[in-house]
Amino acid sequence: MEALLIVLFVIGYLSITLEHPLKLDKTVPALLMASIMWALLAIGFHKGWFSVVDGYGSIFNINSGDIHQQEHGFENLLLHHLGKTAEILVFLIGAMTIVELIDLHKGFDVLKDMVKTKSKFKLLWLTGIIGFILSAVIDNLTATIVLISLLRKLIINREERIWYASLIIIATNAGGAWSPIGDVTTTMLWIAKKVSAVGLTTHIIIPAILCFVVPYALASRMKIFKGNVEVDETSNEEQQKLLSSKTMLWMGLGAIVFVPIFKTITHLPPYVGMMLSLAVVWLVSEYIHPEDNFDSSKKHSYSAQKALSKIEISSILFFLGILMSVAALESLVFGTINGQEVGTLRYAAEGISNAIPNMDLVVILLGALSAVIDNVPLVAASMGMYTYELDNPIWHFIAYSAGTGGSMLIIGSAAGVAAMGMEKIDFIWYLKKITWLAFAGFIAGALAFIAIEHFIR
Repeated sequence: MEALLIVLFVIGYLSITLEHPLKLDKTVPALLMASIMWALLAIGFHKGWFSVVDGYGSIFNINSGDIHQQEHGFENLLLHHLGKTAEILVFLIGAMTIVELIDLHKGFDVLKDMVKTKSKFKLLWLTGIIGFILSAVIDNLTATIVLISLLRKLIINREERIWYASLIIIATNAGGAWSPIGDVTTTMLWIAKKVSAVGLTTHIIIPAILCFVVPYALASRMKIFKGNVEVDETSNEEQQKLLSSKTMLWMGLGAIVFVPIFKTITHLPPYVGMMLSLAVVWLVSEYIHPEDNFDSSKKHSYSAQKALSKIEISSILFFLGILMSVAALESLVFGTINGQEVGTLRYAAEGISNAIPNMDLVVILLGALSAVIDNVPLVAASMGMYTYELDNPIWHFIAYSAGTGGSMLIIGSAAGVAAMGMEKIDFIWYLKKITWLAFAGFIAGALAFIAIEHFIR
């Protein structure tokens, strides 16, 4: 039965990885995998075929002790994992809604006013810097979508535009890695109390900057970024201006940034702060007037209800499926370490440590693997495999590697997939033109992290 659960996880994982060839939304295998794995886990537990372990190391087996107590332990185990997963989902729903509210009020169009150059070199660095900073606040996926939308208004030639779009993937993934709200994986680590907001930022900011700057410095020397870009001069005239754009942009970004501050002050979980931030932004959106002579008939177009309808619920359900699948694998007792029964992931971590005793190398390999496999399950698995304390450098390195390693292939990150869909960027083209730049940045940041942690701190 233990082997069957592992095989199910592997099949589900492969189905998620092969989403595009199978033409199957990755949410489907994720939900199937989670529900079937927990069903088998429950059946096996009640038949007495195996034991389960909770986050505190307590072992539950239907054949040991009081049956009702053991069943209660299993139920609490399921509720515990659902609760931890729900914290992440509520946080993401709140953040997504705020971002959609900003977009409804055309707040991101304000950023276009910051880009007033025809120089290809300056445009490259300007969009990169904006992407690096913006992704740390609104997450790398949204920042990528926003900037590519802006590029479409600034650059007519698609062949030139895909170069900028590809490098934006590197900038936004690097920017998202050093912020607890910049990437789903850093949010997961933050909510799970593996890293603190201050610890994550201070340990990863320098490697993240190098991961962004090195590829951009190398790209700046290329012929494609010499001279002036052909700009669409009519875009500014056609753009609709809203009275609420600036207010909603800065209100929304400020509300998201406030969440780590709220957690530091109150010591409450991050999702509580996100609920407060969403409530404030929602309140402002109810009374602000986007246009002159604004009347109630137009209110729905700028409402939070409209923003909620635009949220990608499939992504939320994917996270639910994959996180609960990993939780099932984490809960299944597979073997013993030093005489203590441990879950499957913890047992696997011991095997990896024996095969590759250098954890820095293990984490770098994890980063390379994240270019092929979704980084969410990778980080979720690592959280179940290792028991390092809060702000241990390994957690920071995992956040960096999983967040930036995906830039090496266009399918390796949500930002890359979004750019691929928006600009129809070819996989092979990206592999030939951009992968080496992303790899150079990734390795530069990784070596910097190792040097700082082992020789400076």
